[in-house]
Parts: sequence; C-alpha cells; structure tokens
Amino acid sequence: MILTYHSGACIRAQAGDTTLVFAPVSKQSKDFKPTNFGADAAFVPLNHPDMNGSSEAGRGDKQPFVIDGPGEYEVKDVTASGFASGSKWGGEPRTNTIYYVHFDGLSLLYLGALSELDLHPDVLEMDSPDILVIPIGGNGTLNPAEAQKLAVKLEAKIVIPILWDDKTLKQFLKEAGEENVKPVDKLTVKPRDVVGKESEVVVLSS
Repeated sequence: MILTYHSGACIRAQAGDTTLVFAPVSKQSKDFKPTNFGADAAFVPLNHPDMNGSSEAGRGDKQPFVIDGPGEYEVKDVTASGFASGSKWGGEPRTNTIYYVHFDGLSLLYLGALSELDLHPDVLEMDSPDILVIPIGGNGTLNPAEAQKLAVKLEAKIVIPILWDDKTLKQFLKEAGEENVKPVDKLTVKPRDVVGKESEVVVLSS
C-alpha cells in the first residue's frame, strides 16, 4: 500500500490498480486544494466542502463508489466499516464518520475530523489498526494532546497525523516523543513492515 497526503484531511491509498481516497476536497473548499486524481472508492467523513468532494475524485468513465456514512461496505478487494462520531468542523456540531478499512493485507483506521475522545464501542473492540490516520490540528477536531492520548489508546502500529500546521505538528511530535520525525512524500508499507511497530509516527508532506 502506498499512502500520500494531499490537502486538509485528504489521504490517498493505492495498491495495484485500486485507489482509495479519504476526505476528497471539493472545488468549493475555501481552505484546501481540491482533490485532483481518480479513485475507485471515496470515503467521505462529513458533509462539508473540505471533505466531501467525491466528484473531484473521478476521471472520465471512472467514477468512485462513494461511501458517506456508517455501515458495512465492500468495494473490489476492500472491506470497510463506518461508525458515527462527533466533530465541530467549521464551528458547528456535525456527524463525522470514522472508517475502519481492510485493504492490501493491512487495516487502516481513518478518524476524519473527529473532535471527541469517546469512540463507538465497536471501534474499540476491533483489532488494533496497522495504520491510524488522526487529526491533530484543533479547530473543531482533536488537539495535539488529545490526539496523542487517543493514539496510545488505540495501539496503532503506525500513526499518520492530518489537518496539521507547523505549530500543531511540533506539539504532537513532542507529545509523542518523536520530535526528530521529518515529513516524507509517501509511505510505502506492506504487512511485514508493521510487525513489531508501536505508535510509530509518520508525517506525510502535503
């Protein structure tokens, strides 16, 4: 699996000829660069231009299968579960969908614009994710200290922060004891690569 970070909360995951996008950015977003690539499936955490630009994730005849709420899903070789959670993105209470995805032999827990530490019991009962994508920037989502607290609780092998700026990233890395971590353009990861890892922070440059 190859993971790249695009803008805002937008993460792309690729394996073989399958591409997933999480939180594609709409052209109507005022703060982030619109998504500009095709995907087989688009996971929408909440209904806001910053994270619901699934029409930007299509290319010609290839339009993504859009997943935009709680439930069980299966697309190509991908299985996913969505769980409702809370967010204050954009300054008002919203329903944020957390996605637990199995893809390319790895499990990925994507938290979107989560703002609360209390997660759905079913999420906590699942196996610890190989990869955790977590917001750390405050502003209607978890702040760095909250994000680190939740990351430890979820016992992920690899932790990827999103929705950060230089200040919140520095705070988060300090909380995690990973102050020497430098951003990389992409993360290429196979199931054997996560064996033995515990809360290793990987920062993807956008």
